[in-house]
Amino acid sequence: MKKKDIAIGVVGLTLLGTTVAGIAGWYVEHGRVAELESQVAELQLTEKRSAVDRSISRQMEEIAYQQREISDEQREEAIQQKKVADEMRQRSEVERQNALVARHEAEVSAQQAQEARLIAEDERLMAEHQRVQAEFSKRVADTLSYIALGRSLGNIATVQAQVGNTELSDLLAYASYYFINKYESDVYYPAVFQALMTSSMSRRSWPCHNGSVMGLAYIYDDQSMVTVSSYGEIMLNKRRGDQLDSKVLFSDKAFDFRSVFVDEKDIIYAVSREGQLVIIDNGSARVIPVNYLVHPQDITFLDERSLLLIGEHGLAVYDKERNAIVATRELDFNITAFKRYDNKPMLFDNQGYQHSVIDINTLDTSPIPVKGRVTAFASSKNAGVRAYGMSDGTIYLYDEKDNGVTKLEGHLSRISSLKLNGRRLFSASYDGSVKLWNTSTEKVEPITLFSASSWIMCFTLDKNKQYAWLGDRDGNVIEGLMSVPMMVDIVRSKLKRDLTREEWNYYIGDKIPYESFISEHGKEVMP
Repeated sequence: MKKKDIAIGVVGLTLLGTTVAGIAGWYVEHGRVAELESQVAELQLTEKRSAVDRSISRQMEEIAYQQREISDEQREEAIQQKKVADEMRQRSEVERQNALVARHEAEVSAQQAQEARLIAEDERLMAEHQRVQAEFSKRVADTLSYIALGRSLGNIATVQAQVGNTELSDLLAYASYYFINKYESDVYYPAVFQALMTSSMSRRSWPCHNGSVMGLAYIYDDQSMVTVSSYGEIMLNKRRGDQLDSKVLFSDKAFDFRSVFVDEKDIIYAVSREGQLVIIDNGSARVIPVNYLVHPQDITFLDERSLLLIGEHGLAVYDKERNAIVATRELDFNITAFKRYDNKPMLFDNQGYQHSVIDINTLDTSPIPVKGRVTAFASSKNAGVRAYGMSDGTIYLYDEKDNGVTKLEGHLSRISSLKLNGRRLFSASYDGSVKLWNTSTEKVEPITLFSASSWIMCFTLDKNKQYAWLGDRDGNVIEGLMSVPMMVDIVRSKLKRDLTREEWNYYIGDKIPYESFISEHGKEVMP
C-alpha cells in the first residue's frame, strides 16, 4: 500500500473519530441541558410548595399564638382556682383539726364520764355487796342460832319425857323439829330425832317366839312378814292397828332355824342349823335334808331356778325344779358373815378375805379392805359406800370413790346386822341397841333408835324405808317408826295446847316472835 493512501486513511479515520466524538459530545451535552431544565422545573415546583408551606406555617404560627394566649389565660384561671382550692383545703384542714380536737375532747369527757360511772357503779356494787354480806351474816347468825335452839329444845324435850312431863315434852319436841326444819338443818340430828321418837312413841314390841328370832323376811306382795326362831318356829306376822297377828306355819323344836328367804312366788324357804331345808308353799310344808353341809346358816337365790345354802365352811345348791340338793362344796375357810353385793352372794371368811360367788365352783376372791372379823355387811351402790360390821362392835365405812375408811364407834359388842339407805346407816348389835348413823356429815354421831336388855339377832327395813323390824334373843318382834314426817304427824296430832307465853319466853326466848303450833295461821301477836 502506498504511503499516500495510508495517510489519507489515517486522516479519514481521524476525522471520523472526531466526528463521532463530536456527535457523542453533543448528545451528552444535550442530555445535560435536558437534565438541568428538569431540575429547574423541579426547583420552581419546590419553590412554589415552599411558598405554600411558609404561608401555612405563618397561619399555624398565628393559631399557635392564639392558642398560647388561650392557654395562658386558662393557666392563669387554673392558678387562681388552685389558690382558691388551696385556701378551701387549708380552711377544711383547720376545721378537720378542730373537729378532731373536739372529738378527742368529747372522747376524753365520755371516758371520764364512763370512769366516773364505773366508779359509782363499783361503789354501788360494793355497798350492795356489803349490804348483802351483812344480811347474809345476819341470816347465817340467825340460822345458826335457830338451829342451836332447835337442838337444845330436842334435848330438853327428851329430859321432860324422862321425868313424865309428856305434854310439855311433846310441845318442845315439835318446836325442836319446827325450827330445825324451817332453817333447813338435819332433822336426823340425834337430839331432834330422839325427841321425835320419844314423843311419837313409835316403838312397839310383841312376844312371838319361844326361841331367839333369827330371821325376818317380807312377803313380796303383802305387808306380812315371815319370822323364824332357834326353837324351830316359822311364823307369818301381819300388823293390824296396834296388834301383830301371828300365825304358826311350822313348829318343831328339833329344828334350829338360822335364816329365811321368800321368793317371787311367795314360797318360804327356812334353813336349819341341824341340816334341813323347810319349804312352805301355800301352807304346805316339806323338809329337804341338806347332807354334806355342816351347820347351814343362811340362804339366798343363786339364779332363777337355784338357791344357795351357806354353811359354816361349805356351800350347797338347791334346784327348785328338781326339788333336790344338786351340788355341794366344802371350803378351806370358815364363813363369818354373808350378804349380797353387786347382785351376787358375798361370803366373808376368818382369814381376811371376801368371796363373790359366781357359781358354786367359781369364787371371785379379794382382800377385805379393813382389819378384823366381819360379822355384818351392807352396801349402797348409789352412794358408793360399803359398811363392815365387826365382831368387837366396830363399824368401818369404806368409800369406793377414794378408798377412804371411816371408823364408827358406838356399839359395845358384835354387830349382828347392817342396813344402808343412801348415806344413812342402820346398825344392830348384840349389845341390845339399834343405831342410826348419818354418814354424810363431817362428824358422824350415832342416834340410838332402840335399846333393850336382849341381843338384837336380826334387823331389816320395810320396802318404803318407813319402819324398822327387829328380832331379839328373847323371841320378841319389834317395830320402830323411822319416817320423820310420820313421827311429826303423830306428835302434832297429840298437841292439845300451845306453849304459854311464859313457857315460850323461858324455853325459846322473848326476842323470837311467838308462834302457835296448833292454829292454822301459826303466828300470834304478843300482847
